[in-house]
Amino acid sequence: MDDLIYCQRNIPPREHPYGLRPSAKTGCGWIAVYNALRLLGYTTDIDGLIRYLLRLLPLIHGTFGTSFWAPALCFRNWGFPVKLVFNPRRYDRAAREADACVLFYHWRRKLRFGAHFVALRHTPQGFVGYNTYRNSTGPDRYGGSLYAFLRRQGWFGTVLITIRQKS
Repeated sequence: MDDLIYCQRNIPPREHPYGLRPSAKTGCGWIAVYNALRLLGYTTDIDGLIRYLLRLLPLIHGTFGTSFWAPALCFRNWGFPVKLVFNPRRYDRAAREADACVLFYHWRRKLRFGAHFVALRHTPQGFVGYNTYRNSTGPDRYGGSLYAFLRRQGWFGTVLITIRQKS
């Protein structure tokens, strides 16, 4: 899957703007949806996906990103079975049973605070995420437990969206 987006910071400022800002700053929501679709074997038009998400409850027209429930609404509207999991202790099992996932989380570094979306899936080698870090260059290995990975990272306020293939 060489057409996954591994690092949103590599998107040029004028390419695929999200709301009033570049996708390199606020595009993690559409990127997670795009990557999850690719993990499920689907392709999509990026600019059409952005327009769709901007109509579907963005935060100040995308200027501050995507609402945490918007990816779930997208996949439900497209006919995919979707579950939202709010208890991190249940993430490992839920993600193993899914075909792809979108994870929303908050982070804090000193006085800076933010939120981010990533697409992920379980593989025989463990959990793998896409567009996880500011300097990601490929798939990011999370290890055998998504719950343990989140605790190590110190991420909080998480929501896991599990997605199954259409029946």
